[in-house]
Amino acid sequence: MAQVVVLVGRDRYGDPWHDHAATSDAVATLLRAEGHDVAVRSVFPDALDGVDRPDLLVVNCGQGPLDPAAAEEWRGFHDRRAALVDGGTAVLGLHQAANTFNDDPRWAATLGGRWDDDVSWHPPLDEARFRVVDRAHPVTDGLDEVVAPDERYADLVVSGDVRVLLVADVPDGDGATRPHPVVWVAGGAGRVVYDALGHDVRSYASPSRRALLRREVAWLLDA
Repeated sequence: MAQVVVLVGRDRYGDPWHDHAATSDAVATLLRAEGHDVAVRSVFPDALDGVDRPDLLVVNCGQGPLDPAAAEEWRGFHDRRAALVDGGTAVLGLHQAANTFNDDPRWAATLGGRWDDDVSWHPPLDEARFRVVDRAHPVTDGLDEVVAPDERYADLVVSGDVRVLLVADVPDGDGATRPHPVVWVAGGAGRVVYDALGHDVRSYASPSRRALLRREVAWLLDA
């Protein structure tokens, strides 16, 4: 049984378009069914106070208005989060995790990529297909594709040292379709996975999406 902490976005790290509480509950329910000990914590400055090093940190947060006057209040939270990563805690970033904690550049470095408001986008949510492009990794070995009602993130800013596992094929304005990385393993010494799926609970109702999440967690925990 692994110790898992799920961080739930709200306020500074939330937005009106994502029900982070509902999707975090879906994730926690799945992980508990796998036998893990899961603590769900809303993101406040003291959210990681008293947290001993868990085996896995799941970040399911977004980005609200960043009041510069509050930056110092949040410094301790970001330092504790970074210390967990440096100490060996595995990380799973879900959906908007590419667009959270933008006041701390260490987060994008950990995740291996980020959402950029100037270039990143997505077409309307639909019954989306996500294509496996690396079947040699344990997360995707034997997995053909993931199909779920979800958003297909496009033009994320992705570090050159990540290992891309799944892509979304998204039409551009000129009608051409290009693959966009949506699930990857970050570079670096620790185990970090970013998974762009999970806009709302409909995504987590998909069997193939749940299978992907289980595979990601199993690899992150070296299980």
